[in-house]
Amino acid sequence: MIVGILQVELTIDHARSLKDKRRVVSILKDRLHREQQVSVAEVDAHDVHTLARLGVAVASSSVPHCQGVLDRVLAKIRRHRDCVLSDHTTEILTGQ
Repeated sequence: MIVGILQVELTIDHARSLKDKRRVVSILKDRLHREQQVSVAEVDAHDVHTLARLGVAVASSSVPHCQGVLDRVLAKIRRHRDCVLSDHTTEILTGQ
């Protein structure tokens, strides 16, 4: 089994409250889950209204498929108009 992990940091400049931030994060999480069949969770910076850190995970049977899914997720995040991708890390785990 192959597991791909993507951690992203998003800047949400127009958010004036946690409610504004959660609206943006919720829409993005739902869209990524629905369109890319990945698991998405807010993993840090819960109380900072202009910053979101998300973890994205995908399980696969091949490294190229896993990497392709994570690349598509990154592309979708970059195109999302309500936030800016500040930083990201990708890790592919292979099991025995």
